[in-house]
Amino acid sequence: MARAQQNDKSSNRRSNALGRALGLMAFMPLASRAPLYARLMLALIVDERTPVARKAFLAGAAGYILVGRDLIPDDIPLLGGLDDLVVVVLAIDAFLDGVPEELLAEKLAELEIDRVAFDEDVDRIRRLTPGPVRKTIRRIPELLSQAGTALQHSGIGPRVREWINREEPIA
Repeated sequence: MARAQQNDKSSNRRSNALGRALGLMAFMPLASRAPLYARLMLALIVDERTPVARKAFLAGAAGYILVGRDLIPDDIPLLGGLDDLVVVVLAIDAFLDGVPEELLAEKLAELEIDRVAFDEDVDRIRRLTPGPVRKTIRRIPELLSQAGTALQHSGIGPRVREWINREEPIA
């Protein structure tokens, strides 16, 4: 009985590992288009028509990657780098979700990126990301924008600048 349970567990682990590997294989067609998509992201970031809250969200995700503090340590095989990939994918998805459609279409045309292939790639990524996770992540830029507006209306900015610039007498 115990041996049968042990075999079932190892079989489940193998099938889960296989499922994850197959899921990652879905990203392989994107690899060849990654440089083109990086140019698209840069073009959208530098365009003033892209909402600032979306840019801030993307900057936060880049900070997460650069800081090196991971949810899953990088020394764990396969899973270690997976959290970074998930953060990048979710951040880009949320970023693109907030870019005005006409701006996105303009930049795709400018960079000669096939719109059909782009939409298929975005859909492929979204299918691999759990819906509740996507829904939660998509709310973050809106919350950042609301926090920025609240800070702006609070009048705290000038007071903080005054406090920072205040000269104290040297004793």
